[in-house]
Amino acid sequence: MNFFDSKYQYISNKTIFGLCDDEPPPHKPAYLDENDGSKWIAIVENDAQIKVKFVALDHCIKLLKPDGKSEDRCSDGLLEYNSTIIFVELTTATHKNWKSDKDDQLRVTISHFERTKEAKQYKVKKACIANSNFRVLRPSYQARMERFLIDTGYDLSIENRIKI
Repeated sequence: MNFFDSKYQYISNKTIFGLCDDEPPPHKPAYLDENDGSKWIAIVENDAQIKVKFVALDHCIKLLKPDGKSEDRCSDGLLEYNSTIIFVELTTATHKNWKSDKDDQLRVTISHFERTKEAKQYKVKKACIANSNFRVLRPSYQARMERFLIDTGYDLSIENRIKI
């Protein structure tokens, strides 16, 4: 599996840009957008204006279970810059289980990624659940974020702003 397929890569060095996942239909990949803030689910703040790569994953790569069947869960994409990787899950959901659903998708994707040789090259590993309807990190999310770090080795944030 190729987590960095050039067909699904977007690059920006803007101070602010967004990550989008248009629905419906739900089978289109997520993408980076620099112009239409009304579509942004996650807002990326890049004050240093470094080159940041976003790679769409969901509907772009196939993750396989040990039995050879396709995983039905995959993160929307990843951000990559310098020696940092951030797996991103984008949502506008308002049902009470939205954090659990997205947490599971990140865990599946990270588990597959950690089996690749590319995983070893990143010094900083993060994950983000971005929900445009819940913009601020809440203290009640702390236990989930701590459990995620213990289980995966990735720092998890649950907010719609990603600071580079």
